[in-house]
Amino acid sequence: MSPSRRAAFEVLLAVEAGALSSPLLPERTARLDTRDAGLATELALGVLRRRAQLHWLIGERAARPVTTLDPAVRVALELGAYQLRFLDRIPAHAAVDESVELVKRAGIRPAAGFVNAVLRRLPRLPAAWPSEDVRVSMPVWLLDRWIRQFGAEAALAAAEAALTAPPAYVRVPPGIEPPEGLEPAGIPGCYLAPAGAPAGLRIMDIGSQAIVPLLDLRPGHRFLDLCAAPGNKTAVAIETPGIRAVACDASPRRLQDLLLPPDAVARVQLDAARPLPFGPVFDRILVDAPCSGTGTLARHPEIKWRLTPQDLTRHAARQRAILRSALACLRPGGLLVYATCSLEPEENEQVLAAFTQASAARVLLRLPGRDPGDGFQAAILRR
Repeated sequence: MSPSRRAAFEVLLAVEAGALSSPLLPERTARLDTRDAGLATELALGVLRRRAQLHWLIGERAARPVTTLDPAVRVALELGAYQLRFLDRIPAHAAVDESVELVKRAGIRPAAGFVNAVLRRLPRLPAAWPSEDVRVSMPVWLLDRWIRQFGAEAALAAAEAALTAPPAYVRVPPGIEPPEGLEPAGIPGCYLAPAGAPAGLRIMDIGSQAIVPLLDLRPGHRFLDLCAAPGNKTAVAIETPGIRAVACDASPRRLQDLLLPPDAVARVQLDAARPLPFGPVFDRILVDAPCSGTGTLARHPEIKWRLTPQDLTRHAARQRAILRSALACLRPGGLLVYATCSLEPEENEQVLAAFTQASAARVLLRLPGRDPGDGFQAAILRR
């Protein structure tokens, strides 16, 4: 049994049970060699990205609906189907035989023949998928709302962009010479890394790097990053010399693990949705709000299968509470940037509409497929 397939199988089963792939994959692949770790990541995320396509292919040969199968059987079939139809360098016999072995090792030996039969008779990729939602592997409800919001061309391009691994971007702080092989990405300090991120540089998506320049930070500013973990945007902010920065997060562990110089930033654990222990003293505030993450489906593909319309309302209630707390700490004449990696109006325009005491203008909308990197929205609020 290849360690890469076993790791991908375990990660996908954990995701089925509600876990997130982003912390699980590094944990499960830490002891694998580079090649096996890369294949495990490709398999797990590839299955999640193309789930609707895989289910259609499997459903053409299975005698029962894919969603009614035991999770271990379904995941083994998904892994086999992904290797057979979307990876060129995997021998067909290896994809089939190891999927069968995964089912056996999961204790479902009677299903081994079923998995073997389905995969050996799996249809080729069709010239045309049966529907657009299957073609771009998206839930119907989410694709439909994107089409209404952005138009069919932009919505389908955003969904298609989520089918492949996102390119790597890195941050090169001022005063550091960019290593060879990096390509300037149009934002100062942001570089595309076609061959992978060089050691010692912060990996940071271009969409994320587009947020901090909106703050117009100046030396001497008091700066509050209210939802700071993992610390990437705070790190970009403190590239401005002479600012006094405070980074906050609700989780003690995440706050401790912020990837920031220990003496450059004050760290405060707090719940940003509650009244904050600060007066109106900050010149600049960043609210990078917790959100649904629908702009990051290429990076976190399980989101699209897990999210419901009701989740958007739940996120919005917390986002309004965080923004209300933040505005109370903004000094007169100060500037606050509200940002999300969500493409949904409930988490952006509709949240901002509740705050008439501050003028708000959306200044950034990055759509995957149209713009490089993850999707982001951001607005500037002034007191």
